Amino acid sequence: MTQNIESTEVDLSEIDLSDIDFWAGPRDVRHAVFQQLRDTPGLPHYEERVIEGAPFPPGDGYYALTRHADIWHVSRNADVFCSGEGSNIGDLPQDMNEFFGSMINMDDPKHFRLRSIVSKGFTPKQIGILHELVVAKAAEVVDRVIEKFPDKQCDFVENIAAALPLEIICDMMGIPSTDYEKVFNWTNTILGVGDPDFVTSYEDLMAHSLEMFTYAQALGEDRRTNPQDDITSIMMAAEVDGEQLTPQEFGSFFILLVVAGNETTRNAITHGMHALTKFPDQLELLYSDYETHAKLAMEEIVRYATPVIHFRRTATQDTEINGFPIKKGEKVVMFYVSGNRDETVFDDPFTFDITRPQQPAQVGYGAGGPHFCLGANLARVELTVMFDELRRRMPTLRTVGEPAYLQSSFINGIKRLECSWD
Repeated sequence: MTQNIESTEVDLSEIDLSDIDFWAGPRDVRHAVFQQLRDTPGLPHYEERVIEGAPFPPGDGYYALTRHADIWHVSRNADVFCSGEGSNIGDLPQDMNEFFGSMINMDDPKHFRLRSIVSKGFTPKQIGILHELVVAKAAEVVDRVIEKFPDKQCDFVENIAAALPLEIICDMMGIPSTDYEKVFNWTNTILGVGDPDFVTSYEDLMAHSLEMFTYAQALGEDRRTNPQDDITSIMMAAEVDGEQLTPQEFGSFFILLVVAGNETTRNAITHGMHALTKFPDQLELLYSDYETHAKLAMEEIVRYATPVIHFRRTATQDTEINGFPIKKGEKVVMFYVSGNRDETVFDDPFTFDITRPQQPAQVGYGAGGPHFCLGANLARVELTVMFDELRRRMPTLRTVGEPAYLQSSFINGIKRLECSWD
């Protein structure tokens, strides 16, 4: 089954990537727009929109990067295209940038120091230890679903895709199960801004973010004096050049880790199951020889899903991208959702193909450079284990109907998707 967008005609002069209605519209139109933008020389410029309720005016707009090569170039040149002025399109004061985004909104040497400390919790050894936790949690998730739904149908997002990464992150950070729902609601609020189902005001966003920060700060302070067998304790004890994380730094990193780690993996699992349902030959191939195909399949799932739609960078000097001039202070926005469909890089990019070579690399975890996703290896483990558990325990599970998509220009989210099994 191949998705054909060539017959979808769009007038690029009528397209505004800053308009939330564009992101709420038909997905074939969205893909057709990005295909035409990739084929059009130069870089399109878009105005910014006012964030409703926010006390900050819109900035001067941004250039949209839609080609794989351009995204890769910007990501690999962090000294020329910085993150410290913000990774989201809108401008915020620097203290708010770091409050919401932690190290993804920092540049070296500050970024290097913080990433060096928190990466102590994500070493290959730690990921290996976490593998056992992921296997146990995936089994628990499937056990609950089988027991709770004797009619053999349920919402795949709530009961399977969301449950696994949420519980893993909470467990690895030392968060008790009684607080799972609280953490889940915080993440939905923070990333649900703009979606009618969540009706989140700017005031709600700030209030819930502060609640999450305060919770994390207290957790970090407790583990500093009362270390336990969790990654919070590892990070709070880690030192780089004699420096440790402050509770405030941990609070901001916690927001980044929990929100990003929960939402992105949840959506990758959901998009992946939906893609395997739409492409049954690929599901049969994967399930028939899981050990052979799993590694490439998980990369293809992330390419096909692209859970994070975009990130922004700001030019630190006059420069150029593929011959197009960019002035110091101008914003560029890397649309990963477009880079992962670039026909010059990926053969037949709208087809879900679990045998697709790993090189050239998909950009769903970023495109290299110092801001490459710190949790990429954990996400790969979670995806691999979850689909293996479904293969062994619920091999007939398929998604039913079309997803209810999150209305967002930032997260390629799925809110609800029914599934059933025999």
